[in-house]
Amino acid sequence: MAKVTIDARGLKCPMPALKMTAALTKKEVVAGDVLEVVADCPTFEKDVKVWCGMYKKVLVMYRTEGATQRCQIQC
Repeated sequence: MAKVTIDARGLKCPMPALKMTAALTKKEVVAGDVLEVVADCPTFEKDVKVWCGMYKKVLVMYRTEGATQRCQIQC
């Protein structure tokens, strides 16, 4: 099990979600891994929840850290 981090700060919707999808399709994350994403897009929380539903992944943690948001997704 690995933890892969994507820094999507400075990217606006839909780019953080597209980077997350790319990590899956390029096999940068595989079943059992944790995908951690840091972003500052105002719609990120909603986008992450929709993305997890689409790809059947589990949102383990979501928190706001000042102007950024951080989430962890079980793949």
